Amino acid sequence: MRRWFGMALFAIAMACGLAARAEETEYDPAKVSESLKAIFQFGSAATKQSLNANTVTLISGTIGGTYVQFGADLASVLDDGNKLRVLPIVGRGSVQSVADILFLQGADLGIVRSDTLDYLERKGFAKDIKKQFTYVTKLYNEEMHVIASKSVRTLRDLEGKTVSVDLPNGGTFVTALTVFERLGMKPKVVYIEQRIAMEKMKAGEIDAVIVCGGKPYKSVSSFKDDRFHLVTVNYEKPLQNDYLPASLSAKDYPNLISGEERVDTIAVPAVLAAYNWAANTERYRKLSLFVDAFFTKFPTFQNPPFHPKWKEVSLSAPLQDWNRLPAAEQWLKSHNIEAVARTKFDEFLKTTPSAAASVKTDTDREALFKQFQAWETERNARAQVQPKPK
Repeated sequence: MRRWFGMALFAIAMACGLAARAEETEYDPAKVSESLKAIFQFGSAATKQSLNANTVTLISGTIGGTYVQFGADLASVLDDGNKLRVLPIVGRGSVQSVADILFLQGADLGIVRSDTLDYLERKGFAKDIKKQFTYVTKLYNEEMHVIASKSVRTLRDLEGKTVSVDLPNGGTFVTALTVFERLGMKPKVVYIEQRIAMEKMKAGEIDAVIVCGGKPYKSVSSFKDDRFHLVTVNYEKPLQNDYLPASLSAKDYPNLISGEERVDTIAVPAVLAAYNWAANTERYRKLSLFVDAFFTKFPTFQNPPFHPKWKEVSLSAPLQDWNRLPAAEQWLKSHNIEAVARTKFDEFLKTTPSAAASVKTDTDREALFKQFQAWETERNARAQVQPKPK
């Protein structure tokens, strides 16, 4: 009995000691936050209404992709108790996200590729679809990764070969098929989930796997087989209206690129998009709440430990043929983001007489200003591409 009594006293002493040490630290991970305690103890219909009123859902992407990491980053930085909660949802790719934004109840935002809506219209699946969407901001550029045996040097070497372009609800197949069309190529296209496709490639059942996503893309960086490498995608003229130049290095993919080698490829912009809600609706109010928090805290995302692709994001970058969410446009104007861009534009006109001479009316000026912003965005993207070592 004495033995058990002694053990009990020892346990109590240990518990008190641990509690004391916990009080000495800034944060005790064993504690539940006061806001959650209140929800569990005093939750009511009013609590339910308050939580739902300020929760914004975000359709991200498939597990292991860049979209999922961006969604997690947004939730990490922007969650603010009952004032705002960002709820990322694992998605199924760009095409599915377009459908989810249009039709899924409760889907407020989604990350999609800029070429997806064009593809849907071009193939006759949708009409005037861009009018149903707005964008909060252009995010980053997603690189095309082409994995194949080392005998394949460029994308054009895949003519007539069997190439996996992921499942048809994602965005990789959209970009891949668009590129093949632009280049007049006719490979044998198969739709296989990326991880399975890579195993089939190892077994010799298919010749190449295409993955479009922001580098470093997890499923690509974890792929290791000395028989394969990343293939060059040349920035040919037929691709230049839709895509940007990019490059991949051994720093990005040490398992697939050796030494100081760089692999040229192309990239397509990712977009944080929303349905075009009317300004007097509850859904628009929630989007405005998100925009204010996101834009205000944006500098946080461009530092570690957040995804390095945040460093490519420019909130004021225009997106051709898309309409920006009015709340986002208003925030940028009220915080003089556009003023900085216009100052650069004025300097451009002063140093480029031929451009200045083309401005006859205010309409001409605004059109040229938007074009200038697009040039600036492309120039910044090109600056990310380092020249190959000689």
